[in-house]
Amino acid sequence: MRSCLFFLALLLLPAPALADVKDKVAALAPSGLVYVADAEGNELLAQNADKAFVPASVTKIVTAWLALDVLGADYRFETKFYLDDKRVLYIRGGGDPFLISEELSLLAPELVAAIGKEPISRIVLDASYYPSSLRIPGIENTTETYNALNSALAVNFNTITALRKGKSVLAGEEQTPITQLAISQFRARGPNGRGRISLAQQPAISLQYAGELIAAFVQRAGGSVKGKISLGTVPASLNPVYVHKQSRTLSQVLRELLIGSNNYVANQVFLETGGRQLGGPVSIEKSLKVANEKLAANELAGAIHLQEGSGISRDNSFTARGLAKVLTLFAPTPICSRRTKTPPTKPARLTASARSRATPTRQNMGRCVL
Repeated sequence: MRSCLFFLALLLLPAPALADVKDKVAALAPSGLVYVADAEGNELLAQNADKAFVPASVTKIVTAWLALDVLGADYRFETKFYLDDKRVLYIRGGGDPFLISEELSLLAPELVAAIGKEPISRIVLDASYYPSSLRIPGIENTTETYNALNSALAVNFNTITALRKGKSVLAGEEQTPITQLAISQFRARGPNGRGRISLAQQPAISLQYAGELIAAFVQRAGGSVKGKISLGTVPASLNPVYVHKQSRTLSQVLRELLIGSNNYVANQVFLETGGRQLGGPVSIEKSLKVANEKLAANELAGAIHLQEGSGISRDNSFTARGLAKVLTLFAPTPICSRRTKTPPTKPARLTASARSRATPTRQNMGRCVL
């Protein structure tokens, strides 16, 4: 609050007083990065404004701006379902970052209506949109939720919430059924009591959990799954029997991203910019190519340097002047507008536990004021 009042006071000062403030700032914090401009973009105060700094989760603002520019505010992630004549259900992931329990409760009844209640003989998960070799710079193989694995098909931000009670592992939230894989993973790596862990950096484990949870929701919706869950690809001869469009538009996803500072969501969105623009499968290289072209087009190539989209990599670097320009470009978007229209479809309700899932354990979100 004090910093906001300080900068507001700067806007009201005459030029000689501003010069005095500049001298005082330099005396108090000679190595500090300061950039202040008025509503018209006129520079009022600059100190080390072109010196690079590690932006941490302020990176997510740049990712949000890029995503809106490349994908559009009304873009919706898709997950596609296919059924063959033996009632094998194929699920092709499209990188939906908000495939959470509340979303699955909307998805499952529509899927059951499309395929009928006759038992599904087997589930095959197709995550080919994300190569198994994909790694995000800065992400480490730990149980911390801010290190969750990015995936073409993942549920609940690739995390598990559960409750350890004695020797038992129980569901950690009412809306999320407990599965066998969730029990085994939490028993091996989870804390005592209630907690949340990320899935290990092994795509097969992540996908198995997604398949188990989708199967549990299908059964809740009146369907039946009898066979095993395996990994594979959708046969070229099949057409989708149901395409689930995320109930949230991209602008709504980005609002939740900036509120929760979720690394997993940020890089799902960042990867989609490259996948959408240059075609799948996604890759960090494709997304960086798209990002660098957009930055160069806005004369930001020397001021904003990205390695990934969340800020977890310490090799990201910004300048204060460059960030100020991004904020100017970002301000007119639907994320910042006070007059955003009501979306035509109502998104899945984000419960308190879901919002907890969306927020990483370690907060590294910087502060910016639009």
